[in-house]
Amino acid sequence: MTDLLKRIDERTKLAGTNKLEILLFTLGVSQATGRRETFGINVFKVREVMKTPPITAAPEMPKAVKGMVSLRGVLVPVVDLGEYVGVEPGSERNIMIVTEYNQHVQGFLVESVDTILRLDWSQMRVPPDMLTAKMGGLVTAVTELTDGRLVMLLDVEKVLSDTTGGVEAEADLYAGIEPLPDADRFTIYYADDSAIAREQVERTLQKLGVRYVEAVNGRQCWENLERAAERARTLKRPVKELVSAVLTDIEMPEMDGFILTKKIKTDRRFAGIPVLMHSSLSGMQNQHLGKSVGVDEYVPKFQPQELAAILRRVLYEAHGKREG
Repeated sequence: MTDLLKRIDERTKLAGTNKLEILLFTLGVSQATGRRETFGINVFKVREVMKTPPITAAPEMPKAVKGMVSLRGVLVPVVDLGEYVGVEPGSERNIMIVTEYNQHVQGFLVESVDTILRLDWSQMRVPPDMLTAKMGGLVTAVTELTDGRLVMLLDVEKVLSDTTGGVEAEADLYAGIEPLPDADRFTIYYADDSAIAREQVERTLQKLGVRYVEAVNGRQCWENLERAAERARTLKRPVKELVSAVLTDIEMPEMDGFILTKKIKTDRRFAGIPVLMHSSLSGMQNQHLGKSVGVDEYVPKFQPQELAAILRRVLYEAHGKREG
């Protein structure tokens, strides 16, 4: 796996190009099709791939969590991804993909690792409703390979939330978020391909009392913004009065957050509208790239209180109003 890891180490070169690399892997035999389905994970989130070291079982863990391993002195939870997804093993799952995102490290047990595939985000499609329902919202994007295989990109943030306790108790997540005194003046446009992330953003915005327009990727968000711009033109009002701020994820099918931000910041219609990048890819490289395309703020995911505080400040700064 040396060559594979070498390519993973070079992954940051793709950021900001609307391209991605996904690590392809299998989990076992699908009960529905009798075939080994192909899954993928964005290489940005992969730290390393290894033979699974000895796992120490831990009490009171969710069923799919097999226990913990020690990696260079750090205890890392290990999730049997096939068991989590509901795929029967075709052979022993003895390969571990070590992932890191949103300041959490975890290992995923898989049956086999195939290759790294480089794609343009425009080749990744929003999954059809039937697949979304079948997989319980676990798949954020799909693409078809030249050999006819369908690759399903997993929502690793949902896996983190469901299995490793990475997302805190809901009562604590939103504690202290108060409505803005003039909340009805603000409308937030936001984009994220992860259902669990969209749910948290929505709840945060509801706590603030502001209006919002949701999108599942950058392309859909851009279309929403263009409609807002056309409505503003018809009403003879500045777009800024209809769009208070844009909140965007980085990784999204069809159009990523870097490209969305660049389009917003280079279009005069959206002058003065702040863009906040909301991502589990919290490395400095991504923050620098965000700044290079005009991102005004960078907010880590699964931190609703921090998101609310930054939104509160940015909205009043951008729209020349003082709170209260």
